[in-house]
Amino acid sequence: MKQGLKVFLILAVLTAVEFAVALLVPSAFLLGLMATAKAGLVIYYYMHIYKLVAEEEITDRESYAYKEGTNRVGLWLFLLSDFFLFAGLLISRFNLLGFTRPHLNQTLGFAVTVMLLVSSYFMNRAETRFKEGDLAGFQANAWITLGLGLAFMLGVVAVEWPLAAAEGLTASGSAAGAIFYLMTGMHAFHVLTGLIFLAIVLRNARHGVFAEGKGWPVEAAAVYWHFVDVVWIFFYPALYLIGTLI
Repeated sequence: MKQGLKVFLILAVLTAVEFAVALLVPSAFLLGLMATAKAGLVIYYYMHIYKLVAEEEITDRESYAYKEGTNRVGLWLFLLSDFFLFAGLLISRFNLLGFTRPHLNQTLGFAVTVMLLVSSYFMNRAETRFKEGDLAGFQANAWITLGLGLAFMLGVVAVEWPLAAAEGLTASGSAAGAIFYLMTGMHAFHVLTGLIFLAIVLRNARHGVFAEGKGWPVEAAAVYWHFVDVVWIFFYPALYLIGTLI
């Protein structure tokens, strides 16, 4: 609990500093450095990379432990393929716009970013509570995660998109509009799938589907959610902070 809170506070401070740097001394190098540091923290603490290496070799292919291990590798291979998709979008953003950026609502961008960071903290708490056998604690934290994720998605799609369109930023009007809607739209789609994933896990947990020691779906939902968080850690400065206004 204490380590998770410490990581979350560091992420919050780095986000605030990132925002201040963008306003006061805009430096793509510093913003990229802070985004990388934040992503490293999330990957280190929340995304369970260490579980890819089993403590001992499992030879029984019918055992739950073996199936869990192969599922875990499969999930990470999927995330790796998804990483190339998002990396391509990020590279396209700089290839098309260079060190310029569209006019976006900075307050809203900062607010939805904080929501997503906070949601990752509660997702981690939910997973921890589940592993401790605290089903009520798991459900409470998972519902908070779901609510914050929904608020993030609506903040981008239902609020930011109309505001950007009112500023003349449209998908067909310019390269800036095309890449903005593509990046935020693809990310919002992944948030939506994460919300559906989490809702299914919540339903199954409530109906007692997961036996003791067999909570792989909860871990998978958590890892996927944190991956979506990591992606936004890079998308946020790329869209809202780096570069001069067009």
